[in-house]
Amino acid sequence: MKKQDHSTTAIPYGTTPTEGHPSIPRSALVTGASRGIGRAIAQALAGAGYRLYLTCRRSEKELTELSYQLSETYHIACTPIVADMGDIHAVNEVFAQIDGLTLLVNNAGVSHIGLLHEMTPEEWQSLMNVNLNALFYTCRHAIPMMLKHHAGHIVNISSVWGNVGASMEVAYAASKGGVNAFTKALAKELAPSGIRVNAIACGVIDTDMNRCFSEEELSALRAEIPADRFGQTSEVADLLLSIVNAPSYLTGQVITLDGSWQT
Repeated sequence: MKKQDHSTTAIPYGTTPTEGHPSIPRSALVTGASRGIGRAIAQALAGAGYRLYLTCRRSEKELTELSYQLSETYHIACTPIVADMGDIHAVNEVFAQIDGLTLLVNNAGVSHIGLLHEMTPEEWQSLMNVNLNALFYTCRHAIPMMLKHHAGHIVNISSVWGNVGASMEVAYAASKGGVNAFTKALAKELAPSGIRVNAIACGVIDTDMNRCFSEEELSALRAEIPADRFGQTSEVADLLLSIVNAPSYLTGQVITLDGSWQT
């Protein structure tokens, strides 16, 4: 399949509906949706009847299959799009395909483990583009759509390292600390307009991001967690639905989900 410039490609499949309009309720964009937390969130939102736009950067096959599955199972419209959310031009192209949103889930993220002085400027910038700059890129498009109806919700997926920092993950912690500050500040800005902004600061969630660790390292990490286990992606998705369905007075919060690990 020939991709458009800026690594953005809408993936056609089957007979998935493509119509959308700002007046249609419950429409969501989930970034980084091909696997892990994003995939679980997409499944939960589909079950709740949301019309979905799903993005990923590389896993085109997985995203296409997920979108088809969700469309067939829950009878909702689901548009899969290959896009690098850290590229402003790619994000512009994503939103050119979206007529309206009631929910934006900024989930796409990358990690980097290593000594800060050994990290290259290119690696630093690439991580910041995906983990932090992408929030600006998506929100500047989504907010005007939500302002039309004086309603909407933005949920950013963060990390406990954004709260407390982590050795060997300075760049990642800095990016997530930025996500937390971004969330709180934007919530204050948008509260008068009826748009809520919250974040979920995840602890150790059982995803591919942790596959870089050995079994011994994972066991030692698990022993540090009072809940004595890793979190499940479905638990993040359940919490997101709870936040979205919570009273409108709940905004500007960074809610920690970590089994009391860093509490």
